[in-house]
Amino acid sequence: MDYIEGTDRDQTVLFPESLEEYVSPENPVRVIDAFVESLDLGALGFRHAALNETGRPPYHPAVLLKLYVYGYLNRIRSSRMLEREAQRNVEVMWLTGRLAPDFKTIANFRRHNRTAIQQVCRAFTSFCRDLDLFRRDLVAIDGSKFKAVNSRQRNFTDRKLQRALQEIDRKIEAYLDELDANDAEEPEEPKLTAEQLKEKIRLLKERMKEYQGLQQHMDESGESQISLTDPDSRSMPIGGGRITDVGYNLQVAVDPKHKLIVVHQLTNAVSEKGLLSRMALRAKQALGVDRLEVLTDMGYYDGQQVKACLESGITPYIPKPNTSANTPLGLFGKEDFRYDPHNDCYHCPAGEQLSFRWQSTEEGRQRRYYTTPACARCSLKPRCTRDPGGRRISRWTYEDLLDEMQRRVGASPEKMKLRKELAEHPFGTIKRAWNQGYFLTRGLENVRAEMSLTILAYNFKRVIKILGVTRMIEALA
Repeated sequence: MDYIEGTDRDQTVLFPESLEEYVSPENPVRVIDAFVESLDLGALGFRHAALNETGRPPYHPAVLLKLYVYGYLNRIRSSRMLEREAQRNVEVMWLTGRLAPDFKTIANFRRHNRTAIQQVCRAFTSFCRDLDLFRRDLVAIDGSKFKAVNSRQRNFTDRKLQRALQEIDRKIEAYLDELDANDAEEPEEPKLTAEQLKEKIRLLKERMKEYQGLQQHMDESGESQISLTDPDSRSMPIGGGRITDVGYNLQVAVDPKHKLIVVHQLTNAVSEKGLLSRMALRAKQALGVDRLEVLTDMGYYDGQQVKACLESGITPYIPKPNTSANTPLGLFGKEDFRYDPHNDCYHCPAGEQLSFRWQSTEEGRQRRYYTTPACARCSLKPRCTRDPGGRRISRWTYEDLLDEMQRRVGASPEKMKLRKELAEHPFGTIKRAWNQGYFLTRGLENVRAEMSLTILAYNFKRVIKILGVTRMIEALA
């Protein structure tokens, strides 16, 4: 018995005469080639899709797009690593016609064609819809945070700046006191010389001036925070709100048939508030349907957003969060009061009736208020409110839409389970399996192009699994 032997390095061998013989008929790289060749790159907005009459010949945008799609499908995102693959990877040689662009050319292609790359992702979604790979009656929407090229130390909020300025003031005061002590006592071996102390004070004053400039910029721009490395990134809660990190917020709408992503949106919004209707409407348009059901978690719970969805033919399913300030205090929450739509009143736990008293506008929303004089003599008042004037219940003018939604959610618990299975699957794949929970580029438009390539790769890989290479090439022909 002996080990399996390889070929001697000095042995002369006859390689196949063409690269075609290295790439099997079922190799996914053939699908990449067929897909890119099927696109109208000029209509999508790619630079150099049409040649100029003069100037240095450029690379065809199809070559660089194929290189990027191949890279993201194989977890290779860096322009320098893509440059290396073009020089040594037989599949890439086949795909690009043995062209080997340098890393700067590769990086510039992504930067110069940011919008066009996003259009390619949408074009693949349309391809999936034409092949009937979507169920088209329901989507699950969820969001996840992706780390930006900006550390927490280089992100400042107003409160963080104030703390930093106070700390600098404290240090300057301490150094000045040490200078005075050195002058008064003239110790034999001072901790720091007068020149060293003066240099530290000078550096602290320079830092203070920098922070004050950041404070002025925030005041003038109206922004609540500022990032120095990637100005578009924002500090966001992650891990259920337990910690924060600087990044971007990715929103996806996932179809249940094959867990394909219908639409996505990358934003620097810190929370999901106000994002539901826009995402749901984009999903409805991408699927080309008149009616659509949308499943989300309670982070999206917003009356105005629910109303906008319903007006657009979209039926949302969102569990209601308990936001009552009374419940943590051990008092009756609003959920303990039953609304009577026929008499427009609330019935409290003591059986009393809270009638409509007045209406006001708060943050652009019409709110109605309900009270009862029975609070003054109610034995349950200590368990209901700490307000000497009695308990007051507020109701949004269109809160009946939210009540109806809660009845839908309660009648369909299986849909809330389905939401979790659908919406969280892509994030697990992208962040954990592919290790792409962070960006390589800076700026909102740049990271949007980067994320479009990731979403395209996610859908691409799933469709290859569903159809197979041969069927997919036939569909693209």
